[in-house]
Amino acid sequence: MSMRCLLVDDSIRFLEAARALLERDGVAVVGVARSGPEALARAAELAPDIVLVDLDLGGESGLDLAVALTGRVSSVIILTSTHSLDDFQELVAASPARGFLHKSALSARAIRAVLDNGGHGAPT
Repeated sequence: MSMRCLLVDDSIRFLEAARALLERDGVAVVGVARSGPEALARAAELAPDIVLVDLDLGGESGLDLAVALTGRVSSVIILTSTHSLDDFQELVAASPARGFLHKSALSARAIRAVLDNGGHGAPT
């Protein structure tokens, strides 16, 4: 699978850091979004292979966004957070997302592990 990625997070600092890290790892970050509506528009426009979605988008639910994205794009959705997967395991498992990555473990390798394993790319 190619690695064209859309990053969705309400933190500009995280978006900048994640973009730099992933691009250094060879992932093409085709866009970023800071809210659910912006993410839906960007995903439709850019048709990324992967959408990394923060669970907490500044008052918006990343889980709700994952559901909305699933109905509109064919991208693989991976949820992210600074919180441990243990805090959200049942919600993540019930979501349409392929898996979960802790933000501190974000890398091209971790994304590939989620894609290969259909679940968790790195310890939380």
